[in-house]
Amino acid sequence: MTRTIAIALSGGIDSLVSAYLLKKQGYKVLGLHFLTGYEPSFHHGPKPYDAPDPEQIEAVASSTHRQLSTITGQIDIPIEVIDLHRDFYENVIAYFTWSYAHGLTPNPCLVCNPAIKFGRLLEYALSAGASHLATGHYARLKTAESGRIMLYKGADPVKDQSYFLGRLTPRQLEHAVFPLGEFKKTDTIALAREAGLSPVVNRESQDICFISGLSYHEFLAQQLGTAPLPGPIFDTRGNHIGRHSGLHRFTIGQRRGINCPGPAPYYVIRIDHERNRLVVGFKADLFIDNCDVSEINWIIPPPQSTTDIMVRVRYRHLPVPARLKPVSSDMAHIVFTHPQAAITPGQGAVFYRGEQLLGAGWIVRSDEQQPHTG
Repeated sequence: MTRTIAIALSGGIDSLVSAYLLKKQGYKVLGLHFLTGYEPSFHHGPKPYDAPDPEQIEAVASSTHRQLSTITGQIDIPIEVIDLHRDFYENVIAYFTWSYAHGLTPNPCLVCNPAIKFGRLLEYALSAGASHLATGHYARLKTAESGRIMLYKGADPVKDQSYFLGRLTPRQLEHAVFPLGEFKKTDTIALAREAGLSPVVNRESQDICFISGLSYHEFLAQQLGTAPLPGPIFDTRGNHIGRHSGLHRFTIGQRRGINCPGPAPYYVIRIDHERNRLVVGFKADLFIDNCDVSEINWIIPPPQSTTDIMVRVRYRHLPVPARLKPVSSDMAHIVFTHPQAAITPGQGAVFYRGEQLLGAGWIVRSDEQQPHTG
């Protein structure tokens, strides 16, 4: 009996080529596209959360299905549109707004992948008879001698997306497939051209995919239901040097928008949520040599003693050497071999050994609140 693999279809080239490859390999392929409730077709009111009504959901689902039907014509697979707007709000939007409201800088993809794509969508795929869920991520899976599924960087060092998958659980990885793991992006484009494949969506997927038609500041103000609260700006010596227009407009390491004169450009060093104040300093003040990481999802068995690792503190950051000291089963203290700039509470810290991804957690400080992930 031919095995069924579901594929999360965005309409872009990566998921389209992934579905094509699975079909060529002889699998029965089921296309799944999920609605977040924040597509441009949805219209939200002024409330922090104004859920789309059933008629609106049905209309958007129908128009999305018609749009994706061109994929069915190209590779002959059935496609279903799944409404996950409530799950997306509760897991991703609520986390995103809570983080900003508490002075943290969130990373929505690190929450969406385990909670939505390999959470609710995987559950649906399994209930529909699929054995696995595939996505167009550039990452690789390998089976260890123990039988455990391990996650590795994608073969394309520029496009590698393993960082965003670091919070998938071992069980979720057992049901994951990444057909583009050995591909470079140029290979994907060339194969699509050779096979005559035309994506429905030509743009690259964005980290904040759910904000359209608004700046993220406007989106946050709408979701929080309150106007931004201005407050004081202090330098690292405690001098009051200006006013900010709302802490949610800033993240660690940011230079733009501070608008305070000084002998050199100022950068955001700290976001003091409790006192609603912004702490700024010079470029040299951004560098620190350690941080804590909480709520770690381990893909390997958790280390029991201090170990040397490579750590990535944001997506566009090359892994750097560090020493990890376990504090508990899901918390660790990280000491960098060389001080790093703009280590940002709320962002994901992802651990590697060579090409292998070991686990991922949230950057925190002992006096900072931890991100809430639903």
